[in-house]
Amino acid sequence: MSYRFIELSVTDQVAWLTMNRPDVHNAFDDHMIAELLDALAAVDRNDDVRVLVLRSNGNNFSAGADLSWMRSMADKNYDENVADATELSRLMQRLDELSKPSIALVQGAAFGGAVGLAACCDVALAEAGASFCLSEVKIGLIPAVISPYVMRAMGTRQARRYMLSAERFDASVAQQFGLVHEVVDNLDQAAERLIKQFLGNSPAAVSAAKQLIKDLDQQPLDEQTRRTTIERIAEIRVSDEGQEGLSAFLEKRTPNWKQG
Repeated sequence: MSYRFIELSVTDQVAWLTMNRPDVHNAFDDHMIAELLDALAAVDRNDDVRVLVLRSNGNNFSAGADLSWMRSMADKNYDENVADATELSRLMQRLDELSKPSIALVQGAAFGGAVGLAACCDVALAEAGASFCLSEVKIGLIPAVISPYVMRAMGTRQARRYMLSAERFDASVAQQFGLVHEVVDNLDQAAERLIKQFLGNSPAAVSAAKQLIKDLDQQPLDEQTRRTTIERIAEIRVSDEGQEGLSAFLEKRTPNWKQG
């Protein structure tokens, strides 16, 4: 697929996925969602990619849903709206379940669905001037599709306030609530530091750890959960990268997945 509203490039095992509609503050519509879905699928399939960075061009990360797109949805019937929302839901799920670690770089405003994108990434970094808003109730809607991811990131208590009030909150508050991991002066420098950290780790182990987190999230600490963790560590220990990592550690050498 050729892209109109996003850019995708791969450099040194890092996929840079950039939302590129600065004229509308990177608001997304059905076309941009389709492009993002395609790009994420390509990243997941590409064995040369070990980290994804999600970012945007312009002054703002994303204003959320495009106004023209929302107007068109108002003219659609229930079934058409279900089909439309399904694609946005698929986007959130695909980003959330990506097999490679993901980093969101947030500048300026992140409104509505853009908060969901940040919540779906493994790490979210924000500039000090960034701001966030779950603004849907202001126009008679609800942040339904993104709500599971936002509530998981912020916690139910804080989500109740900001999903109901539609208050705007700054990056420091977002960090306090867990939506953002770090507030930084320079997004690119902070991203490079994290990328270096990710690239130093076993690709197979990182992917397995992501799957483990997904499978255990919100599960009771019962016998089945314990059994799952026992089996997962046994599987990774006998894998090729598990064997290489242990050997490298014991032999005091660099494992073969590290660059340089």
